[in-house]
Amino acid sequence: MTINEDAYDVVIVGSGGGGLVGAYVAASRGLRTLVIEKTDLVGGTTAYSGAGLWFPGSAPVGRAGVENDVETARTYLRGIVDDSSREPLQDAYLRAGAELIDELEKNPLFQSFQYGPVPEYYDSAPGASPAGHSIFPPPVAVDELGEHARLVRRCLPTERWGHDEGPVLSGGRALIGRALKAFLETGNGALRLNTALESLVVEDGRVVGVEAVSDGERVTLRAPGGVLLAAGGFERNRELREKYQPFPQVVEWTHGAPGNTGDALQAGIAIGAATDLLDEAWYTPGLVWPDGLPLFHTGTRGGIWVNGAGERFINEARPYDQAGHEIVRLHTTTGVSHVPAHWIFDQRQLDRDSFGGPYDQPVRPEWFESGALKKADTLEELAELIDVPLDALRATVEEFNGYAASGVDERFHRGETPWDQIAYHVLGYPGLPELNYPAPPTPDWPNPLLMPLDTPPYYVATILPADIGTKGGLKIDEHARVLRPDGSPIAGLYAAGNTAAAMSGRVYPGAGTPIGSSTAFSYLAVLDIAGAKD
Repeated sequence: MTINEDAYDVVIVGSGGGGLVGAYVAASRGLRTLVIEKTDLVGGTTAYSGAGLWFPGSAPVGRAGVENDVETARTYLRGIVDDSSREPLQDAYLRAGAELIDELEKNPLFQSFQYGPVPEYYDSAPGASPAGHSIFPPPVAVDELGEHARLVRRCLPTERWGHDEGPVLSGGRALIGRALKAFLETGNGALRLNTALESLVVEDGRVVGVEAVSDGERVTLRAPGGVLLAAGGFERNRELREKYQPFPQVVEWTHGAPGNTGDALQAGIAIGAATDLLDEAWYTPGLVWPDGLPLFHTGTRGGIWVNGAGERFINEARPYDQAGHEIVRLHTTTGVSHVPAHWIFDQRQLDRDSFGGPYDQPVRPEWFESGALKKADTLEELAELIDVPLDALRATVEEFNGYAASGVDERFHRGETPWDQIAYHVLGYPGLPELNYPAPPTPDWPNPLLMPLDTPPYYVATILPADIGTKGGLKIDEHARVLRPDGSPIAGLYAAGNTAAAMSGRVYPGAGTPIGSSTAFSYLAVLDIAGAKD
């Protein structure tokens, strides 16, 4: 049985950052807006994130006194993406980001976004900024959000381990909580949880609504103004990943939200939408924790990563998307296993940086009890423990120790870029605002990110290629309209975030590109819908 619901002006599929910010923008313009969410909580993958938004030219970057020229950022983006077909999307993104923040900050619920000094990820590219252009929402008290706070998805550590999150929402949860309350308080918004998209309703070539299953009942939700698909990627769909992606990613390794199984992607394909970049993901290294699953890892300050041949293969402090991609590339092209990779360090490194916790805390027993962290008294024992050739491992360690003595990583140049230095809070970088993070003790070595491996016992942990979502999806234009293979738009259908193919192509320009894209193109979709209605 299908229940026909009253029509809305807009139906938005997905309640992540793009979905809820787009919903607020629509509802604040008087559009009757419905958000449907597949699960019982809002937030999607955004709730797991730091909620960075890479928005060159935006007011918060300017308020911080940081270089904020959009043309310089455009030069950077053009150079690293190197795909002329995406230039209209890039231009739309750069325009929309600053406009969106100006609009959001007029609402007291969003308060003032804050600049965060995160260097752009391709530091040698023309136009790259060592100060970056990333902004973040301020934390918000649970009491300020009231009943809306209980609907926000927990952060990933809480979902996995039940950590206490306290009375304040931060990062992605703060953005979601603020957007949800702002949306519902317009008086033009409605939210349906436990409502899964099944298909799109098409009449006379135009998308005019969705068919969904809501709490077990099939419903038709009409939206003559348009449907915005902002439901994340297909990272949780094993069949789709095996079909489209060359690396047989284990779906349990992803950090995408539980509902991200590609429903919106498949609904678009079913009515003739074009797709792009389906072989891609926002890859990251994942450190395997005692529960046996990887967790997004960035901030390697010491030790080395070796492959199945016992050889070092990367700058271990490289930006996470680049590091994740490199692990996948090497594993699939070299004939040498890089999955898993082995993170090796020694007692001195452990004493300096601790492991799996703040610098000043000892390693928790469950790391050893579970086997997530293993210990060896000698390199011989270590090589046997991880099943790599002893001669190769010894040569790798000796070479690295030579680099530590000189302070120069001649193979992979660890510690030389603004990202290495700033993101890991070790060296500082001239001219940037001071970071509010405690720095680990700095040893008496030429390069604090290169400390020799010469103080047994040795330790080894496991690095796997995780991801924060797939990045391929439906092709869109600069108005976020979904396109057919011939380039014509499908009337009434829009997509944003990981449901759409990324405007940045196969690269990750800077912290906040995924959520920035999701919110910016949702904003552009709503502007197009509202303009058509007017």
